[in-house]
Amino acid sequence: MSKIIAIHSFRGGTGKSNLTANLAVTMALQNKRVAIVDTDLQSPGIHALFAIDEVITGKTLNDYLWHRNSIADTACDVTSHLAIVQGKVFLIPSSINADEIAKIISEGYNVSLLNSGLQRLIKELELDYLFIDTHPGLSRETLLSIAISDLLIVIIRPDRQDFQGTAVTVNIARQLQVSKMMMIVNKTPSRMDFSSLQRKVERTYNVPVAGIFPLSEDMAQLGSSGIFCLQYPEHPLTQMLQQVAEKAS
Repeated sequence: MSKIIAIHSFRGGTGKSNLTANLAVTMALQNKRVAIVDTDLQSPGIHALFAIDEVITGKTLNDYLWHRNSIADTACDVTSHLAIVQGKVFLIPSSINADEIAKIISEGYNVSLLNSGLQRLIKELELDYLFIDTHPGLSRETLLSIAISDLLIVIIRPDRQDFQGTAVTVNIARQLQVSKMMMIVNKTPSRMDFSSLQRKVERTYNVPVAGIFPLSEDMAQLGSSGIFCLQYPEHPLTQMLQQVAEKAS
């Protein structure tokens, strides 16, 4: 049975898109059919991790939302581009065209259309997992993504502003009766006590912590120009991604 996994952070800069892409590819390497939908329509960017742009993909989520194409037509099979031989990875990017972004901001779109499109995508692509890379904060599409998810992964940095904003996200997720929720603490300074931090986060939100990822110079140096788990298959961070994937599966 397919599973929808929404990955969200209350603020930008948490590394949400990086973790989404890497978790999705990690799942695919387990011989699963996986799709990633970039619903951050106001500031799309996950396509950069796959080193592709609209010239290559041709269609975007915007084309579906404006009734120009079916949702399946916007799905780009990036499996061969990633040079992986197990599983399948599809990417549904959002447009980076300034006019398209301005149109979304000024006019909005039919949010229920997104819901029906995601369900159709699961069926037509025969997906095992559908990852939703959400817009930071709490927009209409974010609330929908949270509401329809089987699992919500909340990304947080060990930062006071993140802690306060994340409390709002967790409370809303509970009101929306999300089936399952877990948290990832990302970009954690190495000098912090990880065990103590995990206890603090779990006590604060009453949500299990799936992993605490250290601030990584290797990840920073990659600069969102590739999928970390493929470029560094033996790296401790990649092993942590595999552990999180097991918990999320």
